[in-house]
Amino acid sequence: MTPPLARELFALEPGLAYLNHAAVGVLPIATRDALHAFIDDHAARGVLGAAPRENAMPQYRARIAEFIGGMPAEIAMLRNTNEGATILAQGLDLGPGDEIITGANEFGANAYPWLALRERGVTVTLMDAPRERMTPDALRARISPRTRLVTVSWVTFDDGYRHDLAALAEVAHAAGALFVVDAIQGLGAFPFDVAALGVDAVYGSGAKWLMALQGVGFLWLRAALMDRVALRLPGWRSVADMWNFLDYDQPLAQNATRYEAGTPNFLGTLAIAMSMDVLAGVPREAIAAHIIALTDRLVDGLLVRGCTLLSDRSRDDVKSGIVTFRRGEENPLTIGARLASANVCVTARAGGIRVAPHGQTTADEIDQLFDALG
Repeated sequence: MTPPLARELFALEPGLAYLNHAAVGVLPIATRDALHAFIDDHAARGVLGAAPRENAMPQYRARIAEFIGGMPAEIAMLRNTNEGATILAQGLDLGPGDEIITGANEFGANAYPWLALRERGVTVTLMDAPRERMTPDALRARISPRTRLVTVSWVTFDDGYRHDLAALAEVAHAAGALFVVDAIQGLGAFPFDVAALGVDAVYGSGAKWLMALQGVGFLWLRAALMDRVALRLPGWRSVADMWNFLDYDQPLAQNATRYEAGTPNFLGTLAIAMSMDVLAGVPREAIAAHIIALTDRLVDGLLVRGCTLLSDRSRDDVKSGIVTFRRGEENPLTIGARLASANVCVTARAGGIRVAPHGQTTADEIDQLFDALG
């Protein structure tokens, strides 16, 4: 079970079993070094050190667009996933009589921006996930002529259910609705192509499976839809010529950079671009296959040890890099503390233990978790 992402590409602490990429991913060495170089240049030369990275922003956007199968003009760099959803929710012409459909187990970043539209009279329908997953058939039974938009996380943050985005997009479009996706818990772990999937907008951030910094994200918006998403938070970089500071009457930028508003996070954008280069150095399918193999090994070992799975592992197409479990009546926080003392990093919450290996994770790290469980 050789990791497709070579361990030599990372500076992981010896003895640490890092199984927590659904929380925060680890930086590859190439990304770390590029960030250090940026900071050193900024410290030594101020704007002269920072300007080359600012000037490289078009190349960074192009790298991100290539990674997801889009066009550079369709990429806006943002602070986080939440901001991407908010730009869409506030920019689309939605009002009384319109409906949005999403899941009841969405992470807040893809829930609160849509729920806020209830103040405008928009109906926000929550499917009873995880009891009722948003499958194509379930969506088809719920969607109506009033439905203007469907949104879902590609992979659910709590139990790792992976949705069939292409099929859901087809159902939404057949009803005349847009289909937009929070991709943060799958992007970097599984192949993703916006054109093949037929989605209308995608938002995410670099902190998790993309193995970049926290506090930086992006929005991909299909170019044909840009005029339908009004700019509600304009800034000096939203216009066609941002360096013509006093021409307040000039038109908006003709690409997605209009949504960036102010100065973007150059350091964070560099981190995403560099980490995407590392991820693209091996076939995306190989990373996905390794993650599935590791989580299958994890599931088998957990079941042998009397654990209860909270993740749906019934079919390969719904599996992801996230496995959540409980063990009898034992408090998950107690288990989490025991794993941490054994140098095993996972997420422990009252509902269960969440484990999330990546393409550089080894089978030995899974076994280290088993040893700590007892």
